[in-house]
Amino acid sequence: MLLTIIVLDSVGVGALPDAASFGDVGAHTLNHTLEAAPVTLPHLARLGLSRVPTVRTSPNTIPAGEVEGAFGRLREVSPGKDTSTGHWEFMGVQLEHAFQVFPDGFPPAVMDRFDAATGRGHLCNKPYSGTDVIRDYGAEHLRTGFPIVYTSADSVFQIAAHEDVVPLETLYAWCQAARAILQGEYAVARVIARPFRGETPFERANEHRRDFSLVPPPTVLDALKAAGCEVVGIGKIPDIYAHRGFTEEIHTDSNADGIAKTLARMRQGGNGLIFTNLVDFDAKFGHRRDPQGYSAALGQFDAALPELLAAVPRDGALLVISDHGNDPTWHGTDHTREYGLLLGWRPGLTGAVDLGERATFADVGATAAEALGAEWDGPGESFWSALR
Repeated sequence: MLLTIIVLDSVGVGALPDAASFGDVGAHTLNHTLEAAPVTLPHLARLGLSRVPTVRTSPNTIPAGEVEGAFGRLREVSPGKDTSTGHWEFMGVQLEHAFQVFPDGFPPAVMDRFDAATGRGHLCNKPYSGTDVIRDYGAEHLRTGFPIVYTSADSVFQIAAHEDVVPLETLYAWCQAARAILQGEYAVARVIARPFRGETPFERANEHRRDFSLVPPPTVLDALKAAGCEVVGIGKIPDIYAHRGFTEEIHTDSNADGIAKTLARMRQGGNGLIFTNLVDFDAKFGHRRDPQGYSAALGQFDAALPELLAAVPRDGALLVISDHGNDPTWHGTDHTREYGLLLGWRPGLTGAVDLGERATFADVGATAAEALGAEWDGPGESFWSALR
C-alpha cells in the first residue's frame, strides 16, 4: 500500500470561523486568485474541487460537472496560520498555544547570544518581507559581513546572507546556533537560512534555503516508521518535522521539481507514505502578492494531475490538501487564516464522495495511520473507509 499526500502550500479555500481574530475575514486564496487571474482547472474540478463549499465554479476557472473523487475541507483547530502549525496538526499535533512571535524584533537576550555565536554584529532585526530585506540591507551586508536577521508575522527567525560573503556551511551553522538559543520563552517554530546572490537587485537562492524546526511531539510519521512503513518526505516536509519520522528525504527546488520527484518516487513503488510539499504557491506568489504567478502555478499542478493519478498503484491512494491560506489579493504579505483543501482519489473510486467539513487537520494523519496499518491513538478521525 502506497499513500501519497501532496500539500498545495497556502491554497486556502475560505476564511475560518475565527478569521476575525487574525484580521482575515473575507480572505479566500483560491477564489480571489482565480478572479484576479483566471485559469481553467478541469482536472482539479473533476477530482472534486468544484464541490468544495465556498469554492466558486465557472467555465473559465473551475468547471462544474461530473466528479470522480472525494472532496471536503479541513478545519484547523490549532491557534495559528503558519506552516509548522498546519503541518504538525496534519500529523496529529494540536497546539494549545500559538508559537511565539516577535513583532518588535528579537530582544537583546537573544541577539547578544547570537552575535557571540557568529562573532559578528547583525542587521535589521525586525519584521520584513524577504525580498525587501535584501534590497534594503543587502549592500550594507556586503560591506560589513553582518548577517541580516528578520522575522515576520510567523514564528520564524530568518537569517539572510550573500553566498559570496558567507559560505552556505557557515550560514547553516549560524542557524543551528540560533536554533539552540531560541528555546523556552524565546522558542520560535523555525529558524530559516535565506541565502541570496548576485548584485543589486539581489536574488534569493531559494534552492539553498534550509529550515531548522523545533522538534515536534510524537506524530503519525513516527507511528508509521515504527510500524515498518517507508516514510518519504519530499520538499520542505522533513524540515518542518525536524527530520523526525522519515526513512527517506528528497530535496526539491521548485513546484515542477517537486511534482517530478513525487512522480518518480510513486513509480518506484513501496509500502508506506510519500509526503510532498509544493511551496511555490506560498513562497513565490502568495507572500509576494502575485495572483498571476499563483494562478499559473495552479494551472501547472492541474496539468500534472492526470499523470499523478495514473501513478497511484492499484492498492494506493492520493490526497491533495493545503495547510493555510496566503491570499495574493489580501493586504500585507502574511498568511491568511483559512480552511484547508481536501481532495482524495484511489483506483476504483467512482462518483463523488463528500468527506464533509473535517473537525481538524489531524484527520489526515489518522487516515494515513489506518490506511497503512499503524497504531495511532492521538487526535483525528480517519476517513479511510469513505475512500474504499
